[in-house]
Amino acid sequence: MKNVRIWFRKVGLAKYISHLDLNRCMLRAIHKAKISLWYTQGYNPHPFITFALPLSLGICGERESMDLKLEDDDITKEEIIEKLNMALPHDIKVFDVTEPVMKPGKIAYASFIIKIDPENKNADEIVIQIAELFKQDSIIVSKHTKNGYIDMDIKPYLDKTVVTKIKGKIVISTMIPAGSTFNINPNLLCDSINKYLNLNLFTEITRINIYNESLEEFK
Repeated sequence: MKNVRIWFRKVGLAKYISHLDLNRCMLRAIHKAKISLWYTQGYNPHPFITFALPLSLGICGERESMDLKLEDDDITKEEIIEKLNMALPHDIKVFDVTEPVMKPGKIAYASFIIKIDPENKNADEIVIQIAELFKQDSIIVSKHTKNGYIDMDIKPYLDKTVVTKIKGKIVISTMIPAGSTFNINPNLLCDSINKYLNLNLFTEITRINIYNESLEEFK
């Protein structure tokens, strides 16, 4: 039995694939690629497959991971990458295969790039407005929880956030809490811009990377 961590990108139209559908997509691709998965024992055996930190619907991912247990100890990482990419849709591409080092439960932060289309508005002015907003003492937004919506101040979590203009678009680079213990959805930053600045503009969100509590890259 061989434990592997599959690294892939989920971009373009694939950002609209839900986590449940992504799971099904990956299992179909693995089956089509004839990669031998290890199955759990017992009355209802199922393949071992787990994702480190599933993306929210509508968000792209540049460094996503999926853990598998394989029956074939001799299959190489190059074979896995080639076979899976031949079976996966165009906007989901495997780029590396490694041995798992960190446990997904250790993930504490994620970095994102949020691109905002100014839509014929003055991009320089919007950059200044957003930067000033993020300097406020508090930024209250509505956050969805298991028990419904709550008002939450996201200001304490924006210390690693930078607003710039690149090629005519507003670009927000941020690192915010992420993981099973506590999570800030990057859409909350967009919600705050809409709420405080009344700027309901088109946004494109991409998760760049994930980290542990010491800000070490997840491996």
